[in-house]
Amino acid sequence: MTTNEVSDPTVHPYTREMAMIHQVFRRESRLLAELVQDVRAADTARARILAEHWRQYTVGLHAHHTGEDEMLWPVLLPHLDLDAEQVLAMEAQHRELTEGMDEVQVHMDRWQARALPADRDELAEALRRHHRQLCAHLDEEERQVMPLVALHVGEEDWKAVGERGLAETPRDRLMIALGAILEDCPPEERREFLARLPVPARVLWKLLGQRQYRRETRRIRGRHTTTA
Repeated sequence: MTTNEVSDPTVHPYTREMAMIHQVFRRESRLLAELVQDVRAADTARARILAEHWRQYTVGLHAHHTGEDEMLWPVLLPHLDLDAEQVLAMEAQHRELTEGMDEVQVHMDRWQARALPADRDELAEALRRHHRQLCAHLDEEERQVMPLVALHVGEEDWKAVGERGLAETPRDRLMIALGAILEDCPPEERREFLARLPVPARVLWKLLGQRQYRRETRRIRGRHTTTA
């Protein structure tokens, strides 16, 4: 079975959830470059805020890729023949993305110290390169590999991947992570996603989480803030 023989993967709950998570990284990597480019010279307070946001972003992206490499691909590969090359390509791309993020971190550290315009511009360009590289990877994964996941990965294995991601998210960031996932969802997908959460999590989101996420996005994005 090849990916060309698989119907639209977005209808499968696993691949739809993965696309929702991928959208977070697409959006935040794009915004980071824009936000850095807008920082005024010598505004080290603003630089520190964005440097911390970059750190949180990289922790999340690294955990996401590590979860795929260690828990998803090993389940998927025994079911594949020629398509295994596509999965192995994902692992290689993860390593390349890590190298690119290491390069961004060097620029981030330099810029954060004094927030000089020249350092800012170099950092913004490095972030734009990361965004392009990331989007190309995510597009390929969704097009080539997620249909294979839909065919060959069972509910328990998929649940284990999600539980690992949840366990690696600090408790004080859980509502931030949920808001990030829900931000770009159409209303129908948002309702469906929330309906799958435990009741206490839904209540916490309604009472506290939405406000927490709005505060966080205002702090990070400033004039770029959108309604979550």
